[in-house]
Amino acid sequence: MLNDSSLATEEETTIRTKKLFVTGEFYIPWCGHNTSQMEKQSTLLLFCLFFSCRYSGLGVSEGTREQPQQKIPVRIFVFGDSYADTGNWDRSGGSWHLPYGITFPGKPSGRFSDGRVLTDYFASFFGAISPPPYNQRSYTMKSIPQYGMNFAYGGTGVFNTLVNKPNMTTQIEFFKDLVERKVYSKEDLAKSIALVSVAGNDYAAYARGHQDQQGLQVFISALIDQLSVNLKRIHGLGVAKIAVTGLPPLGCLPQLTSYVNYKNCSAHWNSLAESHNKKLEEMVEESKNEKGGPGHVLVLDLQMAFTSALIRHGLETGSLESVLKPCCLGAKEGYFCGSLDEKGERMYAVCDEPQKSFFWDDIHPSQNGWASVSSLLRSTLEQLN
Repeated sequence: MLNDSSLATEEETTIRTKKLFVTGEFYIPWCGHNTSQMEKQSTLLLFCLFFSCRYSGLGVSEGTREQPQQKIPVRIFVFGDSYADTGNWDRSGGSWHLPYGITFPGKPSGRFSDGRVLTDYFASFFGAISPPPYNQRSYTMKSIPQYGMNFAYGGTGVFNTLVNKPNMTTQIEFFKDLVERKVYSKEDLAKSIALVSVAGNDYAAYARGHQDQQGLQVFISALIDQLSVNLKRIHGLGVAKIAVTGLPPLGCLPQLTSYVNYKNCSAHWNSLAESHNKKLEEMVEESKNEKGGPGHVLVLDLQMAFTSALIRHGLETGSLESVLKPCCLGAKEGYFCGSLDEKGERMYAVCDEPQKSFFWDDIHPSQNGWASVSSLLRSTLEQLN
């Protein structure tokens, strides 16, 4: 853990901190026979990644801080999970209850954060507001043609996952239906951009059904192959440009680092993310010259962006623990951010300064975290202009 005495120089600290984030200093097994019950629960719960299984609801997007600067804003189409979802779940679950949304818009808005999420910053970069959630389309029909649509459902993935909600294939079917109904013109689609944020939950589902790592590389390849098919379908429906996220450093998520008091990251899970991201990059590169390929596709390097942002926050605070520890935590074991007991009493605690945190809960970044990550993706996003 970093402290004041260890901050000899920024360069030395950066190297030391990066080693902790990237390589890790502890190992969480893959639910083998020798794995403790706590470790098994950690591995199985690790994801419902990008959407914890205990959460079950999202709501209507409130938009971003800035209004569109263009007369004809870029239309954004979003597919994926809770890193991108701004309102496709109903209002019965955790993200529609306090303390979610306390930073923006000041009340729960269905986002899995205290405020804005990846989609909000992505849309704002292109001078647009967050597109309306598909599940709320009956309330937002006037804005559908103007701003695009968000089809992302928290907890979902490329394949079916631990959450019984539309996977990416089904999300694309929703999009296809709107295209066939001519909600968008060909010209609208040709000038649009898609954001795709999926895959974490697929590994959660895989981990639950497999007691060891045998077949993992085969699964990664199958997942990337299906993702390639999905990207081609989105492009085939008229979207010219696509941004697809890689996995973040999974081993640095608080749900795992909590088992070592938030002192460092898991090399095992970070290695899994690296394997996935390498195959994703290879797929995108190979598809560039492929006939009938997915068009202009860019990979958003979340592993780099998360790692760099975490290092930056660690240098600012002088403590790695303060960076990896989430702002919102359950009051004791068995409770989580937003939990209430049988009497309706609050069983969670929120840090004094959410605006300075990186992680909001045990899986999701805070608004401040997403702002830091998004700022590091700007140079990549410039290539989509």
